[in-house]
Amino acid sequence: MPHLTQGPLLSPLSSPSSRLVYREARARDAADQAEVFHHAVMQGASQHYSLGQRQAWAECLPREASAWLVRQALYTTLVAECDGHCVGFLELDITRAHIATLYVWPSLAGKGIGMQLLEQAEGVLQEAGARRVIIEASLCLVESLMRRGWESHGEERVERAGEWLSRYSMSKCL
Repeated sequence: MPHLTQGPLLSPLSSPSSRLVYREARARDAADQAEVFHHAVMQGASQHYSLGQRQAWAECLPREASAWLVRQALYTTLVAECDGHCVGFLELDITRAHIATLYVWPSLAGKGIGMQLLEQAEGVLQEAGARRVIIEASLCLVESLMRRGWESHGEERVERAGEWLSRYSMSKCL
């Protein structure tokens, strides 16, 4: 795993001297991951998906630390930490060069945390010899990724608990 970088906090979450730290996930991050996921979907995606769609999406993964701990064993998980808490995370399947998830606490969305996690993941993949990275991006993320050189391969619709959600298959050369 390459060295993950640190940067100044990009939000008034705490004192100006606070720092964001990007690192691999630890077991103690699992409970925070559950909360980040839940709130990112229920609040952060509210402008792009209906309440029913967001509820179905949020219910796909348990709001329990134990479930996220299992996912840490399945994926290389990178976190953005502030003041000892995970405020954003990305799950990466290195063998497939696939970003499985990317979520940031809603009040910190749009501050560059997600993009920094993506850059960290791209570095990991480059070191592993990957030449392209793929993601299925929610409507919340598509425009931002397009501005950063990602290519869209078209819209997909996925079913979650009887609700249909749109997302885009995307990739980027490394």
